[in-house]
This record gives sequence, C-alpha cells and structure tokens, in this order.
Amino acid sequence: MQPINLRSFKQKVRHHQKAFKKFLGKIEKNPPRHLDKMAETIDAEVWKEIDCLTCANCCKTMSPTFTNTDIKRIATHFSMTPKEFKEKWLYFDEEDGDWMNTKQPCQFLNLSTNMCAIYEVRPADCAGFPHLKKKKMTEYIHVHQQNVSYCPATFKMVEKMMERIS
Repeated sequence: MQPINLRSFKQKVRHHQKAFKKFLGKIEKNPPRHLDKMAETIDAEVWKEIDCLTCANCCKTMSPTFTNTDIKRIATHFSMTPKEFKEKWLYFDEEDGDWMNTKQPCQFLNLSTNMCAIYEVRPADCAGFPHLKKKKMTEYIHVHQQNVSYCPATFKMVEKMMERIS
C-alpha cells in the first residue's frame, strides 16, 4: 500500500473528471446487470490499495453532516450539552437543513497522524464515508460524483468500474 500523494491525486482528478462524470451519468441512467455485486467486489479490491490514514483529504476539505443522534452522542463524549456542542463547533446550513462543521480541516482531525480524536463516536456520515458499497449503487451515484474529487478510494472505484464496464 502506497501513501496517498494529494498533489498527484488532484492532478489525476482534473485529468479524468469529465470522463468520470460522463461514465457515472451513463451507469446511473442505464445500470449494467450486477452493478451492486460489482461494486462490492471492487470495494474489497480498493481497500487493499488505499489507506485512509495516509490521506484524510475528506477530513481536511469536507464537512460531514451531523444528525441529532450524532450531536447527542458526541456532546455526551465531551460532557457537554448538545446546545453547547453546536455553539462551539457547528453551524446550521439553512439551504440543506444540515448541521455542519464551522471550519476545515475538521476540528477532530489530528493533522500529524491523520487520526480522528473522536473515532469511536464519530458522525455516521464519517463512519460510512465514502459510501462505496451501499446497496442500490444507482441511488448513490450523485454522492460518488461529488466524492470522486476528494477521495482516492472513490476515484479508484470509478476507475476500476470503467475498466470493467467500458
């Protein structure tokens, strides 16, 4: 497993962005047979090649959405009320109706180790990221279209799918 070079990754994203978008749009409209099974197989392959701890780009450049359940759980972890937790670290996105981090990188990311300080109680959005093998792959294509620009694992998954389907 090679460490992720974010500069190189961003160059690859720019180079492949249009082709990936076109490909994902195509399989969203006309999914191949056994797409979900293929995604499951590719997911296992991807995680043999990608180590999130050498990257953490999601934590550096994106914000998870925090559910009320997440907020209560994490606030309890810090011996805070949900209101105190929200006031200290979150803002409410009126447009999407989501609670989000007020800053990036994530306040819980240790920048020297790329480890999460609240890993055991992290938001569900973080725990499921990058959502590669969600059943009904077609329902998550829009998520993959966004994540492919941020996540080397998503990039690798789309790349492998293109090789097998095209």
